[in-house]
Amino acid sequence: MGHIASNKDDLLKRVKRIAGQIQAVERALESDHDCAKTLHLVAATRGAINGLMDEIIEDHAREHVANPALSDAERSQGVEELLEAIRRYSK
Repeated sequence: MGHIASNKDDLLKRVKRIAGQIQAVERALESDHDCAKTLHLVAATRGAINGLMDEIIEDHAREHVANPALSDAERSQGVEELLEAIRRYSK
């Protein structure tokens, strides 16, 4: 996946921010923080993960589905990979 390499630093920054958000949720649970605040932390983390997923889906679609240089077989494979990832994510 060479196309991810061009975006690698930005994606890794996002992942590190998400890891920090997960740690904040863990700290909130360990400290018996108010459940409303903990819910907000979880919601923010989910939003961040959704944003990361959206970005990677878009990159995959552009590179492995919409790229006119690809053969029909390569595009078909790209669509199947994308659909499988979406199915797994939706569960």
